[in-house]
Amino acid sequence: MMNDSGFDLWADDYDKSVGISDDTDVYPFAGYRRLMNEIYGRILSAHAKDVLDIGFGTAVLSTRLYEQGCHIYGQDFSARMLDIAQQKMPDAALYRGDFSEGLCAPLAQRTYDAIIATYSLHHLTDAQKIPFLHSLLPLLNEGGAIYVGDVMFRTRDEWNACRTAAADSWDSDEIYFVYDELTPFFPQLRFEPCSHCSGLLILQR
Repeated sequence: MMNDSGFDLWADDYDKSVGISDDTDVYPFAGYRRLMNEIYGRILSAHAKDVLDIGFGTAVLSTRLYEQGCHIYGQDFSARMLDIAQQKMPDAALYRGDFSEGLCAPLAQRTYDAIIATYSLHHLTDAQKIPFLHSLLPLLNEGGAIYVGDVMFRTRDEWNACRTAAADSWDSDEIYFVYDELTPFFPQLRFEPCSHCSGLLILQR
């Protein structure tokens, strides 16, 4: 698994490498722009103002929301990515921390209209994902929603097919969402595919 130093080194080239993968419709970032645009549009349509971004990276999505007047809060464990994001969003409340150990106290002590996590929660094990998502639900304001965009699949069979096709490029250190395996824990969970290897999970309060 890439640690915070690895993400620091990758930060400057991150957006470029994502774009190449999306443009060529290959794992892992096929559907990236569509996914980001879906979340962006839904948040603006819901007139959400306070937005928490978990694992914001270079803040591609949250910067667009910031420019539309959203108040951005966030946590990421890369100091370099935090610096990049803060330069783009000077007034955003951004904190450095490993979200696998929970949210920083200032973030956990307030509520939000929307919580977003894009290409970040695959660093949690399947066992960690369930309690983590449960812990976020009380942080939503009435009518708020959690949007998780990532490499994900409807079924384990789809996961296996992508892994086979990806061959040596498959990242075994990342644990991807399988929608069917989450529904017993979140009956209200919705899934919308964005490509053969990406999708959007929506949890609404």
